Amino acid sequence: MEPVAGPLLVATRSRHKLREIREILGTVPGMEIVDLVQVGIAESQEEDGLEEAETFSENALAKARYFQRRSGYLTVADDSGLVVDALGGRPGVRSRRFAPMPDAVDRDTQDRLNLAHLLTSLEGVPPEGRTARFVTEVALVTRDGSFRTFRGVVEGIILESPQGNGGFGYDPVFLHPPSGASFAQVPDEEKARVGHRGIAFRRLAGFLRGAAGHGAEEIHEE
Repeated sequence: MEPVAGPLLVATRSRHKLREIREILGTVPGMEIVDLVQVGIAESQEEDGLEEAETFSENALAKARYFQRRSGYLTVADDSGLVVDALGGRPGVRSRRFAPMPDAVDRDTQDRLNLAHLLTSLEGVPPEGRTARFVTEVALVTRDGSFRTFRGVVEGIILESPQGNGGFGYDPVFLHPPSGASFAQVPDEEKARVGHRGIAFRRLAGFLRGAAGHGAEEIHEE
């Protein structure tokens, strides 16, 4: 992999993700973080085909490569999803498109429809059968096309009804047992520490610090 130097493009259209990621990567000394709006990359229909692979890592890498080619920047992208044991691993890589969707719905509406569809799919399943995990795969692609990936996983249980007003996506129904609360109830600072996205992006941040000679951070999953 070529020497890693910024600016670093965070390739996501989600304002919620962008806020979480900026907070974590902002700890890397000297690393300038930019987003798609800042570099002038307008949303394109081509982006709809970037999450068609069967694994989180393949999807993350496809997105990172696409936006690296469009921007010319060192680029990072992620693919995240919820894996529910009682549903055979679904929604998995289809987490953002789990529920039947009308055309041209915004992200908040997608979240609401997906959440409702998940709860309907799990009706009648007892608590001991509602085990699940959030998974994030992060892909970093350099200007010469080389890449590295970083993974974060957190175990939990799907609640029978939403709890809490924070977070986004499936957070209101994902009980994180060590916290004793749903991810929508956990403070942002704690979620960044124990959550799947936080784990994966802190691993990336540790790699970037090490590449810059500042020493890497050891990350533990909870």
